[in-house]
Amino acid sequence: MLNRIILMGRLTRDPELRHTQTGTAVASFSLAVDRDFKDKQTGERSTDFIDVVAWRQTGEFVSRYFTKGRMAVVEGRLQSRKYTDRDGNSRTAFEVVADNVYFGDSKRDGDGGSYVGAAPAYGAPSGSYAPAAPSGNAFGDLADDDGDLPF
Repeated sequence: MLNRIILMGRLTRDPELRHTQTGTAVASFSLAVDRDFKDKQTGERSTDFIDVVAWRQTGEFVSRYFTKGRMAVVEGRLQSRKYTDRDGNSRTAFEVVADNVYFGDSKRDGDGGSYVGAAPAYGAPSGSYAPAAPSGNAFGDLADDDGDLPF
């Protein structure tokens, strides 16, 4: 069986970090994800609001580096859970359990500030590449540039 989901959207609120009784970190947040198509009458895209839960280091990473309005890419699985509401009715909730969470924008895009650099890629699969923060001029000058292009 395959249960894999990838979402890209903006956080609707700051992540809420809690700890279980055994001390395991868990962060919960919600993503606003635009649909790919527009409504025929209004010409606007509908938005889905999707609950996400991130555990352990991934949850700590999200709570530290993400805030309301930031673009996030979430990889994980869809999970349902049953609960009883205040009126005694049986309900089912669906949420995404995040395995990996990545930045979908730069720090500059997210809050209008300057670029701070890349944070560690917690929850990233082994062997994945996380770029280092740029220092000074990211483009160097060629000392012996003869102006001749190789193509």
